[in-house]
Amino acid sequence: MVLRMTDWTETELSALRRAYWLHAEHPGDAYGALQNGLQSRPVPATEIAHVYEKQRTQARGVPWGAPVIRSLRDLDDYEVAELVRKKTEACVTAIVFGDEEAQQGIAPSVVDADGNRVEQFEPGLIAYARGGKDIRFNQPSATGGYGEYKRASLHTISAGFRVPYELLTGDLSQVNYSSIRAGLVEFRRQIDAVQWQLFIPMFCAPVWRWFTEAAWAAGQIPSPIVPVEWSPPKFEAVDPQKDAMANLLSIRSGTMTLAEVIAKQGRNPDAVLAEIAATNAKLDALGLVLDSDPRRVTKTGSAQTGNPANDPAADEPDTDDPAADADNDPAQADQQD
Repeated sequence: MVLRMTDWTETELSALRRAYWLHAEHPGDAYGALQNGLQSRPVPATEIAHVYEKQRTQARGVPWGAPVIRSLRDLDDYEVAELVRKKTEACVTAIVFGDEEAQQGIAPSVVDADGNRVEQFEPGLIAYARGGKDIRFNQPSATGGYGEYKRASLHTISAGFRVPYELLTGDLSQVNYSSIRAGLVEFRRQIDAVQWQLFIPMFCAPVWRWFTEAAWAAGQIPSPIVPVEWSPPKFEAVDPQKDAMANLLSIRSGTMTLAEVIAKQGRNPDAVLAEIAATNAKLDALGLVLDSDPRRVTKTGSAQTGNPANDPAADEPDTDDPAADADNDPAQADQQD
């Protein structure tokens, strides 16, 4: 029977990983290389939290920027060549030519003011051709298409890294509110998937398991299995007012709970609600009514009619049961007797 790697599940592949061979120091660190050399050592797989995107049956993962590594190199070469060209044009200030065609020399005959042959350009150079009498100043040519080429290359690179062009470069000159919001919404959806499908299960969960197991082994907790809830950091809103109104409508329509909205803000719903309750109790004890208190103030800023502090009729009996009203009114109770 022939067993192919593609026939194995990710769990089975994970079970085959005994160790990861790692360097004690980064190979690019000169000090670490001198101290420890480039020797690697095996680290048990149970002690490694390996975060990678499982695009197919694989044990290592592929960096997001792998498809555009060549584009990065090409852009770097282009910028170096453009920089060298500009420096070369800036070096030669002027060349003194001969007054007749026959007296004009070629490059090997060009000399500087001291009569030395010019073999290397330097800033402010004035070169002399053989029999030179007429001076001509250098006029660097304007470079066309540099900005367009660089922008197009960065668009390709940003797509390879799955990052919006505006976030990668900081160039906001060609976007408006709608376009940047549409790009950020898609990017945030991707980051949300990365958080919940990659980072939390492949990094946060193992770290939490190691922590609870160590605390249990030290006798600090009764069980190594401790439930945990993850709450990633919130995304800053492009338009906070519109996002807040959208959350409010979602809560009122029942499509989202208050706890979900609080969790989206990167906070613990139980802690936030407890803090709100404590704040409201303190405000009531001090007799303060704030505009932001929906229990006492309407959305337009008016006092709530159902507020006991503002409704004189609230102290009067409000039941349809005569017996209950009599218990609250001694005079009425005497009449009934």
